[in-house]
Amino acid sequence: MTDDDVAEVLAAMGPRLRAVRERHGATLTDVSRTTGIALSTLSRIENGRRKPNLELLLHLAKAYGVSLDELTGTAPATVEKPHTPPPQRPVDDKAVLPLTRYVGGLHAHKHVLPANVDQPPRPRQASHEGYEWLCVLSGRLWLALGEHDLVLTSGEVAEFDTRTPHGVANAGLDGPVEYLIMFGPQGERLRPRVQPTSN
Repeated sequence: MTDDDVAEVLAAMGPRLRAVRERHGATLTDVSRTTGIALSTLSRIENGRRKPNLELLLHLAKAYGVSLDELTGTAPATVEKPHTPPPQRPVDDKAVLPLTRYVGGLHAHKHVLPANVDQPPRPRQASHEGYEWLCVLSGRLWLALGEHDLVLTSGEVAEFDTRTPHGVANAGLDGPVEYLIMFGPQGERLRPRVQPTSN
């Protein structure tokens, strides 16, 4: 593993840990109680403001019931046998591609939710400090925001205070959905410098 590979793994660690926690339906408070890790420490790690050490990752892997390699995304790729269909991915299994180094301020990353086999249940919601701007690139994204349910399509944007309970799922059965997220862990927001002009 090169230095660049290590940097990429560390850059993706915050979103990956948050995604694993949300898939388990746990809040930061739940994880803090289970592991004995301070709530503020967990929050800083998920927001990319602190790098997790090995001891902390071992506690989280045990709490989530996964291996350390699975938790960090460093498990070696498995070679499929010929004529063996690939394993079915869970509905809420998403890929996260970090677009920034998470050294403070706004974070950007791309998410891909795989295609559904069946109609998914209402997205599991979570809330935390921060502000989020979300833009759908392709597919149909189900955004459960508080008591509201929205289906966003390509080119549509939503922004919200992440203290409002929120969750997402692929709203369609015809393919994956891709979307971008800009996240301000301290409530940072995008600041337009040019306003659109009317014709």
